[in-house]
Amino acid sequence: MDNDVLRQAALFGALDDDAASALAESLSEVKIRRGDVLFHEGDSGDELFIVLDGKVKLGRTSVDGRENLLAILGPGQMFGELSLFDPGPRSATVTAITDCTFASLSHDELLKWLEARPVVASGLLAQLAGRLRKANDVVSDLVFADVPGRVAKALLDLADRFGRTADDGVHVHHDLTQEELAQLVGASRETVNKALADFASRGWVRLEPRSVVILDIERLARRAR
Repeated sequence: MDNDVLRQAALFGALDDDAASALAESLSEVKIRRGDVLFHEGDSGDELFIVLDGKVKLGRTSVDGRENLLAILGPGQMFGELSLFDPGPRSATVTAITDCTFASLSHDELLKWLEARPVVASGLLAQLAGRLRKANDVVSDLVFADVPGRVAKALLDLADRFGRTADDGVHVHHDLTQEELAQLVGASRETVNKALADFASRGWVRLEPRSVVILDIERLARRAR
């Protein structure tokens, strides 16, 4: 199990090395292949998961079958923590975008740590607060920002977490299809493709299969405001 990745998770961030190592011993490793579903919206479950390797998407489906992506998560990020504090049906479906490896922690194991080490609770609360802040930003963007602005903001967020800086720009291998990127920003694929084509024609980005190279990050950031 990759301890360096675990240390990136909010659950481990405030622990000393001995405590972090002891908690890591309580974790189980789970692997799934690209396209597999870890769990569905509405499933029962009481485990928290930390992404060790790969990328996953968290999505919800409407009654008419439309899908909305809530988040794209990568190494060091957690999900499933809501079930630890409020046991009940899963609030989203988690699907592997790439081959993935996770560390999982059960409700009972985490409770032992919360009782003995309140600092772990602080890390989880920070995670929940960040998730709530992100949800508030998404709602605000859907109301106030146009589609190109939302696309620009999504690309910058993906670049911040998955980007690699090179001489010609920031390479962002996001692994998303055009449809998935559209679901992430809450717009039609055609509208998102039009925004991306506009960014490319202005020389801000270069489009590649399931990836993008950001050539002018400052102008893209201004468009995201």
